[in-house]
Amino acid sequence: MGYGQADGPKPDHAFKHPDAMMNEALDWFVRLQDRPVDPETMAGFEAWRAASPAGSAAFDQLERMRTMPALRKATEIDAKALGFGPGSSRARQAGPLECWSRRIAAVAAAAVLAVGVWQYPALMLRWQADYLTATGERDSITLPDGSAMTLNTASAVALEFAGGQRRVRLLAGEAFFDVRHDAARPFVVAAGFSEVEVKGTAFAVRTDDKRDLVVLERGKVEVTRLSNRDEHAMLDPGQMVIATANALSPVTNTDPDESLAWREGRIVFSERPFPQALADLRRYYNGSVIVADGRLSGVLVSGNYRIDDPEDAIRTLATSAGVSATRLPGGILILR
Repeated sequence: MGYGQADGPKPDHAFKHPDAMMNEALDWFVRLQDRPVDPETMAGFEAWRAASPAGSAAFDQLERMRTMPALRKATEIDAKALGFGPGSSRARQAGPLECWSRRIAAVAAAAVLAVGVWQYPALMLRWQADYLTATGERDSITLPDGSAMTLNTASAVALEFAGGQRRVRLLAGEAFFDVRHDAARPFVVAAGFSEVEVKGTAFAVRTDDKRDLVVLERGKVEVTRLSNRDEHAMLDPGQMVIATANALSPVTNTDPDESLAWREGRIVFSERPFPQALADLRRYYNGSVIVADGRLSGVLVSGNYRIDDPEDAIRTLATSAGVSATRLPGGILILR
């Protein structure tokens, strides 16, 4: 069946791709992570590449994925966590850490392609996160310094507390922090477009593909835009600011009891445009919502909604806007 089925030991990966050429590329890809590669195997590989342009292209795609920094960092961290750190007995049995993590990175890249490249962002989020929540879930965590963190729906964070640091990376979603005071060690939260530095305070950060939103409940924080650190804003209690790739918004007043009501399982709207209100509720709903009435874009809504039953909340919101909600199989809601 061609060079992809050459004689000799087969790689121990279990992934089978429906595309025959990709499957052969996976076979060669994992096999060549062993070092050193004997001349006979290398000659077989080069002959296979020459005879199979499609397979060669698939192999190149795997190689590009293997070298992605986030994937490599994740596998090196896993190697150490599993006891393959430098000098460990497992590392001596399996070979140097560099070789071990390179091989695991290769298998991870093969796994990503086996399940579908479209899942890559979700996989990377799981590899990077120390804590994460599913859609509709909230979780409270005590951080290594004793500070408290509450994660909102579909959120993920990575912690960096080694070497005296107190740093959290908000990878997705929203988190509330009640920070223990430590004048010698500032507490920093980095999100997609901004960085928040505090000494001891309580605040929330929400991030998505377009912006970061910072809301201060008590204390004082400084917000800096990552792409231009000359842009920064100081917040007092009851204030908020939005950071994007292009700008830092003016500081505005907000009601923390309304903005942070999600901590008590509620969302509160006051004269909010319907699309914005719906977008907030959709974050808690593990399904799809289709709006089939263009007139809703100009409707303002107010209300206090429980988010432990997001479907009921969306139906109630729709009713308040004068439309009905129809549920289709698969959790699809159509508003019309």
